[in-house]
Parts: sequence; C-alpha cells; structure tokens
Amino acid sequence: MTTRRLKLLSANIQAGSSTRGYHDYFARSWSHVLPAGNKRGALDTIAQLAGRHDIVGLQESDPGSLRSGFTNQTHYLAERAGFAYWSHQPNRSMGGVASSANGLLSKLEPVSISDHPLPGRIAGRGVLLARFGDGDDGLVIAVSHLSLGAASRMSQLAFIAELLHGHPHAVLMGDFNCTFDQPEMHMLYQRTRLQPPAERILTFPSWKPQRAIDHILMTDAIACHSMDAFPAALSDHLALSIELAVPESALKG
Repeated sequence: MTTRRLKLLSANIQAGSSTRGYHDYFARSWSHVLPAGNKRGALDTIAQLAGRHDIVGLQESDPGSLRSGFTNQTHYLAERAGFAYWSHQPNRSMGGVASSANGLLSKLEPVSISDHPLPGRIAGRGVLLARFGDGDDGLVIAVSHLSLGAASRMSQLAFIAELLHGHPHAVLMGDFNCTFDQPEMHMLYQRTRLQPPAERILTFPSWKPQRAIDHILMTDAIACHSMDAFPAALSDHLALSIELAVPESALKG
C-alpha cells in the first residue's frame, strides 16, 4: 500500500496573547480584550512553526474583534505561512471585544469543509470538519476545543463520535481540556476507530508542562511516525506536531 507522509500541527494560540506564568492571567488580563501586547509578532512566530506542516488545526484563533485589531487571525496565518486553503469556525463572541474560533490551514485542497456546534452546558463550542479524498475512505480531519466540564465533554465527544463513526481514515485534534485516559475519551475510542495516543506529551501550562490535554488522535489505518511539542509563541499551551503516513487512496479525488 502506497502512503504519503503528512505533517500536522494542533495549536491553541490564545489569540496571540502572552502568558508566561499563572500570574499573567491576572497581570496581563487586559491583553485578552485589547489589541496590544505585540499579538502580530506572536502570530508571525506561530506562522513560522505552522509553515513547516501540511495541515494545521487552530484553537482560540480570533476571527476579528477588538483584541486582535479586527484581524482574522486564521486568515493572517494562512497568508504568512503559505497555506493555499483556510477556514474558520467562530464560536464565542463577547460583544465584539473578544471572539474565538477554531481554524484550519491546509496545503492540500479539501473536498469539503463543514462546521458543527457542539452540545454543552454553555454554548460556544464547535468542531470544524474537513474532508480530503472521495467517498467514505477519504481522509477526515476534525478540529475542536472541548469544554472544561466532564459532563459537557462527554456529550461533545459523543457528538463527534457520531460524525467520525465508520471513517477508517480520520484524525481528531485540538484542546480537549482532559487527558487521553478519561472516561469520556474511552467512550470516543469505543464508538470510533480513533486510538489513544502512543505516548503522553505534556502541553499545559506551556512554561512548565504538567498535563497532556492537547491531542492529535488518528484511526488505526493511519500510522504515526513522530510526535513532539513546540512553543506556540507565548501561548499558555504548547503546540502538538505529528508526522503521519496516510494511504494515498484516502487523498485521491
């Protein structure tokens, strides 16, 4: 079987804001609502990392509000990093002052892109779904940012499992806000062909990683050759990078 190597990146970019310690959540809270703090410089640094990959999933990318200087950060990263295709899914908005989105950057042309709101106690979470290749055997990439509460995550992952059920070539990546061995994650493995990660890579907090809550999961028909974590500028999450071997048949249109 002929395969193609693809490099994927999942990054919670915290809208380009800087967090270098827990104290910054309070001392620099203004950066989450005001267009200051060199966010453009942070995005340029993230673009350098993103550009070394074929497909990138973003979380907490501002789609254009006051805090980003009304810049669509997903679009900006696509242009700076040389991605021909991009899409975003705005989820949460605080009156135009701050907004958040899932984003997708790709050097491969998707066959289709769709976005779906996720269930949960508090609205404002979603999953962005991109398809590459034709038919049920095509590659499906899903990007999401799950809730903090376990009950909400359970319902959200059940919804995602319905979307990915039966797909032999699927990847789910994002900020899960939980480790890979939680009960809601076991439910996901049972209802799809997604597998637990082969290794536990700590991603949060970025300045002293203690928790593995950012994941790139793939089905058993996709081989993983390497996985590592890198700083996403000064975000409070490290970005997760992975190299996969995907069957060429899953990418053919």
